[in-house]
Amino acid sequence: MRPDDFRLPETPALDSTLVERMAAAARRDLRPVRPLPGTGKLVLMLFAIFAAVAITGAIVLGFFGFKRLSPGAIAVIFPELCGLALLTAAVFAASMVPGSRRPFHPAVLLALSCLLMDSAFLLLFPDHSVGRFVPQGLVCFRAGLVWAAPAGVLGWLVLRRGFAVHGSAAGIAAGSFAGLAGLAMLELHCPNFRLPHIAVWHIAVVPASALAGWGVYFLGSKRKAAELMQ
Repeated sequence: MRPDDFRLPETPALDSTLVERMAAAARRDLRPVRPLPGTGKLVLMLFAIFAAVAITGAIVLGFFGFKRLSPGAIAVIFPELCGLALLTAAVFAASMVPGSRRPFHPAVLLALSCLLMDSAFLLLFPDHSVGRFVPQGLVCFRAGLVWAAPAGVLGWLVLRRGFAVHGSAAGIAAGSFAGLAGLAMLELHCPNFRLPHIAVWHIAVVPASALAGWGVYFLGSKRKAAELMQ
């Protein structure tokens, strides 16, 4: 064997134009910012947004559902919603703070949230009739999404100085958090206690919001990558 046989392949030279573009983008984007608050404070701020949006939506639309709920249903639904909102807020905050420990993957937490809430509804609401399933369902679905939107925007404002290492996961976490706020508003507002209505249309607000959040963060990360290549 010849000595040349042991020689490592040469590394291709970097495109100098691409390197200059990356350096220019770094100089343009690297600006000093105030540090984020601690994770605990961020979670409390996000939870305050969740509660404020849900209650404000119910004030605007009416507390018709809450007034008809039994004390037992209230004791199950709202503590469960608050616990899931706190957990989702923690995952959302962790996804925007590099190096933070993430207790669950956002997609796993999304599925768990829907499963737990549907299980609670199955136990609490024995009316399995369909009624005007689609027309009434679409009204609640739209209302839930409308009130999920400000929760998502306010959550982003709280965490805008963070950095999403994994844009898709951060988007799912943000959308799930917003969707839970929309779901909580519907539980306060909606007096339709038919199980198919609640288990389908109310719950659908959470994955729909998560999908929207994923799309926003995914497209945002693509746009930043495209800017680096210009």
